[in-house]
Amino acid sequence: MENGITGKVIIITGASSGIGEATALLLAERGAKLVLGARRPEPLAALVARIAAAGGEAASAATDVARRADVAALVQLAQERFGRLDVLVSNAGIAPISLLDELRVDDWEAMIDVNLKGLLYGIAAALPVFRQQGSGHFVNVLSVAGLSIVPTMAVYAGTKNAARAITEGLRQEAGPHLRVTGISPGFVQTNLAGSMSNPEVRAQITEQMGEIAIPPVAIARAIAFAIEQPAEVDVNEIVVRPTAQ
Repeated sequence: MENGITGKVIIITGASSGIGEATALLLAERGAKLVLGARRPEPLAALVARIAAAGGEAASAATDVARRADVAALVQLAQERFGRLDVLVSNAGIAPISLLDELRVDDWEAMIDVNLKGLLYGIAAALPVFRQQGSGHFVNVLSVAGLSIVPTMAVYAGTKNAARAITEGLRQEAGPHLRVTGISPGFVQTNLAGSMSNPEVRAQITEQMGEIAIPPVAIARAIAFAIEQPAEVDVNEIVVRPTAQ
């Protein structure tokens, strides 16, 4: 259990598409036991069936990470189904970006609820389990938007910068037995643009994705790399961008 991925019990939020789906498929292929959460139950069920058909093990639950009870239930499901939890991949995120002048306050609050509070709810649910076990690994999906601030992304970048600060603080508090990894993707071929309520911004981001975005499996491989290291090796931060970005 200390090395590799085989047999590890791994939760992935935002698992129904994009990076979450690609990560689930890759980790299942490498022998992980998966617990998958996302807001849409139908794609989740299809993904679980796909993993099972390939000989893997997976369970799922409809999960809105903005609801603390949903995240706690996902961690409980992992314990009930597989007896433990080894890794929490906090991947769920939204990006309804816009200029601050547009005053889309509801979108600001939604990004805070999902990108920031959702991450914290995962920590609140999993940290006591990891402490009791004496082992565990947090993998937090951040964004290069938190590294380079550009117009329209002020609030989104703010949530990702806050998530990065929390990730680093968690790493420092984790002690010698828990691991903490931050993954910062650049442009990736995902449905993230679908959460953007400004049609002009959505079209611009979709065009950029079409020109330079890398496949979600590129991020999945980075996540797998961090997880598969020996227990005494903690990969703290990985940035994965398209070469053209």
